[in-house]
Amino acid sequence: MTEPIVTIRNLTKFFPGIKALDNVHLNIRTGQVHALIGENGAGKSTLVKILTGVYFPTSGGIMMEGKPLQFKNAIDAQSAGIVAIHQEASMFLELSVMENIFMGHHKRNKRTKKLNWKEMKEATSLLLKQLELPIKPETLVKNLSVAQRHMVEIAKALSLNAKVVIMDEPTSALTTREVEDLYRIVRQLKKEGKAIIFISHKFEEIFDICDYFTVLRDGQYIGEGHVKDVTTDDIVKMMIGRSIDQMYPTREVTIGKEVLRVDSLSQLGAFRNISFSLHEGEILGFFGLVGAGRSEVVRTIFGVDKKSGGSIYLDGKLFEPTHPSDAMAHNIALVPEDRQQQGVILQMSLSNNITLPIIDSICTKGWTHRKKEMRVAVEFGEKMEIKAAGYNVDADTLSGGNQQKVVLAKWIATNPRVLILDEPTKGIDVATKAAVHEFVAAAAKMGLCVILVSSELPEILGMSDKVLVMHEGEMTALFDKSELDSEKIMRSALGEFKEKIHG
Repeated sequence: MTEPIVTIRNLTKFFPGIKALDNVHLNIRTGQVHALIGENGAGKSTLVKILTGVYFPTSGGIMMEGKPLQFKNAIDAQSAGIVAIHQEASMFLELSVMENIFMGHHKRNKRTKKLNWKEMKEATSLLLKQLELPIKPETLVKNLSVAQRHMVEIAKALSLNAKVVIMDEPTSALTTREVEDLYRIVRQLKKEGKAIIFISHKFEEIFDICDYFTVLRDGQYIGEGHVKDVTTDDIVKMMIGRSIDQMYPTREVTIGKEVLRVDSLSQLGAFRNISFSLHEGEILGFFGLVGAGRSEVVRTIFGVDKKSGGSIYLDGKLFEPTHPSDAMAHNIALVPEDRQQQGVILQMSLSNNITLPIIDSICTKGWTHRKKEMRVAVEFGEKMEIKAAGYNVDADTLSGGNQQKVVLAKWIATNPRVLILDEPTKGIDVATKAAVHEFVAAAAKMGLCVILVSSELPEILGMSDKVLVMHEGEMTALFDKSELDSEKIMRSALGEFKEKIHG
């Protein structure tokens, strides 16, 4: 085994009231894809921020190529050859691909010091060709897909002569084909001798693309090894300190009266002729590939988007939502897919976020009753077991899993009858997923109607009483629990056949 390019020893980081990292050590080698694994809150993000010069360690050290590193800022880290590509690509949408790639390290004429646009364009074309990206240097980033933006971030890393490339949940918003493109580029970087730190909650990705792994738990180093030498269950045990024999809770389903019925619901250009019914205590799974129209259906039910045809009924009465407030007034809640853009306000406190949908109930003559706000926030925060330094801290200080719990707490505080969950476990760790599953099962047991939109077939199979399958905006199947079959569901999602619709 080659000598590490980066060595981390006894790395510790304190925040007020929290020990985020506790004597962590890590060895990163060139030509190797190294998986950094752990629950949300395990310390992965803190470690990455120290490696990229965003945070300073409280104690411990980092060595790169045998020399000690002390970064004053992110520019120092980039200069040393450490670059991170984050889950949410941070780019200038109104600028071109070329301008984004060379932002902060423009090429200049040595004599006049003016920007050398010709040299930057040629270098960008070379980088894009190297990565086999059919994009022009002058293309505006706002016109690129999410996958293409990630690729541009990789091109920027190469323009910085990166030796260590950190990829944080790079596939979270990508289609299967786009993931394969990313894998191709990762393998190419590996051949070129780059060291790659790959952070993912998806075990299939870890086993597909990674060579080595390190597990963190509660800010501590737990173990490491070659990916080929372990199983998923081995990693899960290391991550959470216990075995998960059953990822999905055993449920005794008691179906009550019909609450929601959708009849031939359509939205021009998005979906058409969607029909189903939903009863008390029932979990209806929505399955389909990216672009199938699932999110558009639930957004329409919640009043975010307008329907072009069909009908929605609540308790047998016609329901015509024109705004989310209409849905909220009828005790319908929607946990959106994009928690950071639509679920939480990152610069607001936990207490503000959790009570936002019910702000009227904690206000008197336009003034917020702070004690009541905190009381409500703590009540529902504790129900969701949110881990935070307090309820006055901003949401952007939390891990992704805890941010998701804030979104769930926020909507449960509205006391809904119909709970719509759009990809509720996207980008969160296995233990938090299990907690969300337990919560959903408990909500259904209490008589709530649940719509669960998920791209993860095991989750759909494990949690649903009925499954509605969509393909390219069309409903291709509706299965009862007794009929659930992974092959049939996937074939329906691929549009290979339509099952007889019933239910």
